[in-house]
Amino acid sequence: MIKITPETPEEADLLARIAPDRIPRHVAVIMDGNGRWAKRHGFMERIKGHEAAVEAVRATVRSAGQLGIAFLTLYAFSQENWSRPKREVSALMRLLEKFLYDEIPEMMENNVRLIVSGEINRLPDFVRKAMNHNMNQTGRNTGLVVNLAVSYGARHEIVEAARKFAADVLAQKCSLDSLTIETFPRYLYHPELPDPELLIRTSGEMRISNFLLWQIAYTELVVMPVLWPDFRRVHLLQAIVEYQSRERRFGGVSGEAAP
Repeated sequence: MIKITPETPEEADLLARIAPDRIPRHVAVIMDGNGRWAKRHGFMERIKGHEAAVEAVRATVRSAGQLGIAFLTLYAFSQENWSRPKREVSALMRLLEKFLYDEIPEMMENNVRLIVSGEINRLPDFVRKAMNHNMNQTGRNTGLVVNLAVSYGARHEIVEAARKFAADVLAQKCSLDSLTIETFPRYLYHPELPDPELLIRTSGEMRISNFLLWQIAYTELVVMPVLWPDFRRVHLLQAIVEYQSRERRFGGVSGEAAP
């Protein structure tokens, strides 16, 4: 159910073109362009772009809930990002800590629940503490689920899933033959989440960047030129209009029913 009052003529036009019964259940976002945003605005430090990106996250979470999206996965920090300068990584971790505490009141007001995906043990203790506090506070909420991908890498997730399955085989909890396309996702970080129907990447880059490689096998990709700190509700609406304009055939031919 869409609960949005348009604020501009463009939003009104986009909302009129969106079919409420075809809103994607799960939207994933590669939030790209913070560094370029900082440079474009004359800042010497990239962290200024990350700071500006907080409002984009807030607007997207709020808008996703208003649109009736059930799951929103945000690519916040990749495993590869650990190779960035220590000063930038340290500032990012402190910014993440602040965000996790500061957003709790709005998340509670809007019935939003937080979950986390990634190699969490690599994060500083203060970030893990903030994550646990947020998840404890929002854990009973029944609305939009925000899956924050932090210290995340899809290849690592798949390898870890394979290790978990191998451990179950060695422990005689299952047989080798039990592994199928349908059973393998049980070993991923959050098997309860459906695969994303829509993946949005900002900043115009045409890359997946080691994100949800198993889950996006048939996801619709929408690449947008807007830099992430400038991303707002109108851009999410644009992406959904584009998503709904496509025919999802899942490898079949036009007119066949989707699986």
